[in-house]
Amino acid sequence: MSTYVYGITRASQKLPGAIEGIGEPPLPVRSVRAGRLAALVSDAPAELRAKRRDLLAHQRVVIQAQAGGPVLPMRFGGVSPDDDTVGAILAEHEEAYLERLEALVNRDEYNVKAGHEEDAVLHAVLAADPQLIARHQAMRAAGGGTHEEKLLFGELVARAVSARERADAALIEEALTPHAEDVRRGPESAGWLANCSFLVDRDRREDFLAAVRALHEEHHHLRVQATGPLPPYSFAEAG
Repeated sequence: MSTYVYGITRASQKLPGAIEGIGEPPLPVRSVRAGRLAALVSDAPAELRAKRRDLLAHQRVVIQAQAGGPVLPMRFGGVSPDDDTVGAILAEHEEAYLERLEALVNRDEYNVKAGHEEDAVLHAVLAADPQLIARHQAMRAAGGGTHEEKLLFGELVARAVSARERADAALIEEALTPHAEDVRRGPESAGWLANCSFLVDRDRREDFLAAVRALHEEHHHLRVQATGPLPPYSFAEAG
């Protein structure tokens, strides 16, 4: 039977007692040890699909294991032919995995997404550009302007908003990076100008979250959403 992999820990790390993994009924989680490493695994279900129940079970295994120390979490769906193959991979990459585990000690991931409050950002870009303000006022005085003038004004505003998105994405990274140990940019996401994950030391968690709150308080055109603490999936591999 194939082996499903949840994450990697140090072999010396103490794990909670019985842990239930994915599957229906839930499959018991066990350790595969090789040298100084251990992999948290279970049998792989015959049909592995990303059902909500199994996604949550995968996450729960990683979080429970983190109670004993750092875990190098695997993304959902990692399947190996058997336990021996898992052990061979641990042995082959022992030094690299140990290095990543050391980097994750006492640290969690926070995902930060940011977008613009539409009305507020339009006001902000107009206020920052006297020429746009003058053009807008002239159009209003002329009863709204011609169709061509409206199109041109819309294009100019769209360019200004795009430039503001780039500037605000940089602003967010600059404001939060000093409170984190590492940062990774995530894929672009519709409706968001920034999607970043930060590796945050647990002793600095409140400072990081205070910096997130300050972003919105000081820049009202921004809406900032921080999700965490999370297992450090974005930092499982060296940057």
